[in-house]
Amino acid sequence: MTDHLEEKFHALGSQEPVVPDYPDQDHVLIIEDDQRLAELTRDYLEANGFRVTLEADGAKGVDRILNLQPDLVILDLMLPGEDGLAICRRVRPNFAGPIMMLTARTDDLDQVLGLEMGADDYVPKPVQPRVLLARMRALLRRADGPTADGEMRLKFEHLEIDNATREAWLSGERIDLTSAEFDLLWLLARNAGRVLTREEIFSDLRGIKYDGQDRSIDVRVSRIRPKIGDDPNQPHRIKTVRSKGYLFVKDS
Repeated sequence: MTDHLEEKFHALGSQEPVVPDYPDQDHVLIIEDDQRLAELTRDYLEANGFRVTLEADGAKGVDRILNLQPDLVILDLMLPGEDGLAICRRVRPNFAGPIMMLTARTDDLDQVLGLEMGADDYVPKPVQPRVLLARMRALLRRADGPTADGEMRLKFEHLEIDNATREAWLSGERIDLTSAEFDLLWLLARNAGRVLTREEIFSDLRGIKYDGQDRSIDVRVSRIRPKIGDDPNQPHRIKTVRSKGYLFVKDS
């Protein structure tokens, strides 16, 4: 697998680097025990304008994330010392940046668990270098702040959502949301009263087509509901519309 990726990284490395979207270097922490793969990824990302730190030991992963506070973490699922799921779960209360989880395993359960632990994206290996770069930039664009959505603050009874600060409050108490959870909540809220299909959600948030199988949106909705005071068993704010998608209910 690494040999296959090495060919792709070297082939892309011989081309002109893609001009970065960001004037300042974003700091990426890669926690990966495959040294060759980690170094190839680092070299490719550095050629495309990123500053990269490597860590191979899962046992040191939590401290590295919390101490460095990088702009983005690329986290392997299977690591010596402590696996990626445990690291993700432990850092989430004190790290708000995007976490991209990588794994050679394709089990849907691993994807669901990763998202439930707070990962923002889940990418199976081997991943095309340009795809990795595009998905990283998509995560960083959303984490960097709001786009031109018009209204920056929305209020629904006891729930307030501010796209300028990327924060939400329930009855005045700040809600603990990951970057991906906030993006989905804001998308649903600014389309309140309209059913959003999974195809529309995937296109807006990830820039890719919905494959009919990815459960990441469903997992995030299930995590958001209790945080905004919605009953997961009988939701009144974010409703599932069978065979279609989700409806954020306006105030009556």
